[in-house]
Formats: sequence, structure tokens, C-alpha cells
Amino acid sequence: MVTFPDRPLRRGFALIDVVVAGIILAVALGALVSLSGRAVRSAQQSEELATAAMLADEQLQLVLSRGADDYAKQFPVEGACDEPFAAYTYRLEFSGGASAGEPYTVRATIFWGAPVKLATSSGPGGDARSLSIETLIAPRQIGADVEAYPSRRPEQPLLRGAQ
Repeated sequence: MVTFPDRPLRRGFALIDVVVAGIILAVALGALVSLSGRAVRSAQQSEELATAAMLADEQLQLVLSRGADDYAKQFPVEGACDEPFAAYTYRLEFSGGASAGEPYTVRATIFWGAPVKLATSSGPGGDARSLSIETLIAPRQIGADVEAYPSRRPEQPLLRGAQ
């Protein structure tokens, strides 16, 4: 009968190979899970920032459509955004427009984060993040020959679908 004295040694090397491969696999899976967690958080932050930019643009469009001249007297300049964006708050700040023809500088700031508190003049509450957008808006040309809030309806109705 022939004996192979190195056979137990080969089995030992095979066991070491399996253990090393298992460790390498565990490290690779750990890195993959860590990277996927970061990717999910980054996507969530991108979505929050895009939502905040959309809400800031909406507030600036409201100021543009209603006029910056007396917006703060007629409409709220800070508060919670409408559903489904109640986790976001806004604040509008106006400056300029003191003389005829001087544009208003309007800054829209959107706050969000946990816990979200209503923004105050000193800043957001909690760990809130914020986004600010600033733009220039021309004053309304109100005079003797210009209506304060003109009707924007067309004089003749539009015939949609008629060619």
C-alpha cells in the first residue's frame, strides 16, 4: 500500500484558502453595503435639494406675479409650505425699490431638516438645512394711465383646437 504523507498538508492549505476567501468576500460585501448606504443618502439629499429649489422658485414666481411693491403687506413672508411639502418652511426678504426704477432684491430661503421648526428672523431651528435664491424684480409701473392690477384676460376668447 502506498501512502501519501503530504495529503493532510494539502487539506490544511485548502482549508486556509477557504478561510482567506471567506474573509475577502466578507470585506468586499461590507464595502458594498457601506457604499450603497452612502448612495441612498446622497440620492435623498439630492431629492431634498431639488425640492427646496422648486419651492424657492415657486415663492419667487408668486412675488413676481403679485408684485414686489407691497407683497409683504398683503401676503405672508414666512411660514410652512403647502402639503405635501409641510416639512419645508420659507422666508422672503425684500430690499431695494426705494426710488423710481430701482429694482427690488428678493431673497427666498427654504428651510428643511429634522426637527423642522418655523424659520424666524434669526434663522432656522434645530438641524435645519437651507437654500437661498436671490433675484431682482422690477417695480410695477403704476401711474395715472396704468391699472394697479390689470385684467389679464384676452379681449377675444382663444379657440383652442381650431386650426
